[in-house]
Amino acid sequence: MAGRGRAWCSGVVGLCLLLLPLAGCGGGQSSTGAAMAAVQQVLDRRAAAVLAHDEKAYAGTGTRGPYANLRAVPLADWSYRLTALHPDGAGATADARLSYRIRGYDRAPVTTDRTLTLSRTADGQWYVTYDKPAGKSGQQLWDQGRVTAVKSTHSLVLGVGQSLATLRGYARLADIAVPGVTKAWGTDWTRRVVLLVPGSLNGMAALLGAPASNYRGIAAVTTGEAGGQGQAPADRVVLNPEAYAVLGPVGRQVVLTHETTHVATRAHTTPATPLWLSEGYADWVGYLGTGRTPTEVAPELARAVQTGGAPGGLPADQDFGFTDDPTTLAKAYEGGWLACRMIAGHWGEGKLGAFYRAVGAHQGRAGAVEDALRTELGTTLPDFTTRWRDYVAAQLGDG
Repeated sequence: MAGRGRAWCSGVVGLCLLLLPLAGCGGGQSSTGAAMAAVQQVLDRRAAAVLAHDEKAYAGTGTRGPYANLRAVPLADWSYRLTALHPDGAGATADARLSYRIRGYDRAPVTTDRTLTLSRTADGQWYVTYDKPAGKSGQQLWDQGRVTAVKSTHSLVLGVGQSLATLRGYARLADIAVPGVTKAWGTDWTRRVVLLVPGSLNGMAALLGAPASNYRGIAAVTTGEAGGQGQAPADRVVLNPEAYAVLGPVGRQVVLTHETTHVATRAHTTPATPLWLSEGYADWVGYLGTGRTPTEVAPELARAVQTGGAPGGLPADQDFGFTDDPTTLAKAYEGGWLACRMIAGHWGEGKLGAFYRAVGAHQGRAGAVEDALRTELGTTLPDFTTRWRDYVAAQLGDG
């Protein structure tokens, strides 16, 4: 085929001359392909150096800054897949997909898109000069500075700009949260959690690829794929150190247990699962054993009940959105918690877990709650809603 191509090109000189500026009669594509292969080899060597903890080999492929930042992270896998190369004079920018897996925590690779800046020496060697998140991709923790790692019985805490003592404190909370969640939910999850602790609210937002205003006052969030069917990467619990710091000891434990519950239930949390159930269940597990009364856990909903503003129905998904009215959000969480507390109290804690799983196993949102109420609790949505309204009034009324 190569010979036929050359004959065709020499026989149609005028057309070939027109194409030369664009592709050089196939030569440009070949050159780009060779450059991509060469850059991929550099990225392969760079990844191998990360896994081998070979700083010298890593430095031989370009800037060594990222290595110093991530060297404390216990990695099982680390690789790049080059997807595009954009030559620019003596250098280039590259689009690449980074895949990595934390040893002992991730069941499948975590993937993220990166943009690399490269330079090329006179003898044609490529070097990575800069590595950053691509487009709208969130930062990785090591993009923000040198990572410190603390491993405990049930957790891996990774922090930037945090003292070792602070990270150890988070690990102790996680070691309380994981057994508590397992006792309530069961053993069908990894029973380990990864905590990411950036240096600030802005650092948290950068990890999540969203504006900081979305998380102001939010102590922690959990990231991950819903409906992972056992193959989703381990979730990351991302802490907001500014909001978390103002919580008392009980509040810190409740928040971390709540987020750990999301990690445990992730494979059974699907588009069929309403937020009142997923958030209510996480709060229910979080508050177990704290001794907090309903009015202490649900002050906004109690205030509404006592002033004649009792809710007419279960919280809708949109009630959990971040708006200028934090009261609506608070009442949504409180209402979901009371619904799960009611199920556990009336039908039993085991039935609450079975109900959660049954809802998530439904093919879609339509009919998911109704079918699970019928099969697991022997009731209907109208009857359940009426029972919940009465329960809210009884638990939060002023008597």
